[in-house]
Amino acid sequence: MLNVHSHNNNLSNGDKTPLVLSPMSSLHATVSLPLFSNSNHKKLTCAATLSPPPWKQSRRVISVSFFLSRLLLLPNDAMAGGLMDKLDKYVKRKKLDPLEAYVPPVILAQLQIQDLEGFLNVEKPEFEACRRQLRSGPASSLRVNIRAVAQYASDDGFSKTATDDVDRCLRALEELDSLFLRASRKDSNATVVLMKSQLGTALTALDSLLQTVPSQVLDKGKAMVEVYRSASEEDAGSDDLESSEIKQLQSIL
Repeated sequence: MLNVHSHNNNLSNGDKTPLVLSPMSSLHATVSLPLFSNSNHKKLTCAATLSPPPWKQSRRVISVSFFLSRLLLLPNDAMAGGLMDKLDKYVKRKKLDPLEAYVPPVILAQLQIQDLEGFLNVEKPEFEACRRQLRSGPASSLRVNIRAVAQYASDDGFSKTATDDVDRCLRALEELDSLFLRASRKDSNATVVLMKSQLGTALTALDSLLQTVPSQVLDKGKAMVEVYRSASEEDAGSDDLESSEIKQLQSIL
């Protein structure tokens, strides 16, 4: 605290005695001064806020200087033409796996989502089971995988189409999950008709996204999925489960 000591006697005599400031822990000081006029005496109270200690100023200066130095290292056109766009180039993007690693899981997730239609065609759908279907297996990692496929599509010149497909698919699945939740809580507005509509939107978007994949890669992915699904229906002790293709696909998933 900064204590302000004044000599009232000197002030009353008209002396201009300087105020004495004692450095303490606070950054604020309150000064009470008698204000004189011909008719009466009034007291004037004023508050002063003093600057922080030198060591705090030094830390602040260092932080600001470091930030400014980073900006000054950028070329002039970076600051003029959109700082955020240029800063993105300084962020190292995670290196993607080969496209072949993402296509089979996306196809499997598509088939898994398509199976939801069977869940909805019964007289009393189990909406909690539908939600679990969306949150398990390949569908649980669909968001990451379709964004990777879209990144490859962007590199091949399909940026707008792929981005729109990803957005449509994810929005539809989020709405579908919300409908399942509301229906499980007996919300009459969460109808099966709305669910099937969102389901169709998501599947259509996935179809469109997969069309951006080179045909050779897509055919190979479909073949791997077919082998995986057919093998999974057989006995767990079958020799087919030991095939290199199954092991490769399982490692991808």
